[in-house]
Amino acid sequence: MKAMKIDHIGIAVKNLDDAVKVYSEVLGLELGGIEVVEEQKVRVAFLPVGDSEIELLESTSEDGPIAKHIERSGEGIQHIAFKVENIEKAIEDMKNKGMRMIDEKPRYGAGGARIAFVHPKTTNRVLVELTER
Repeated sequence: MKAMKIDHIGIAVKNLDDAVKVYSEVLGLELGGIEVVEEQKVRVAFLPVGDSEIELLESTSEDGPIAKHIERSGEGIQHIAFKVENIEKAIEDMKNKGMRMIDEKPRYGAGGARIAFVHPKTTNRVLVELTER
């Protein structure tokens, strides 16, 4: 497996609308859209930056993964996502290299992506997402 590029950086926020204002008004980024991913209990704002993007993530539920992340670590970077050509092959390659996977099979992610997370215990405490678009 070879990561093709940084696809996006996921940032956990308590209030998506307030965060979008900061990133658009202060940093000059244009909002590319907002999507709710029911399966992950998250509302996502997409802000393109060159070939990558910032994804602002607001939990839609008190028991969602973003709400739990904010409770544990506060607002801020939640994950970094790397674009891969073939998600199934990437998952197998990671497992063969001793990486612990949160997702053994791809699942649906924001923006129509197929995603899988690598457990942060095997990536220096960084939550890594593999994404195929």
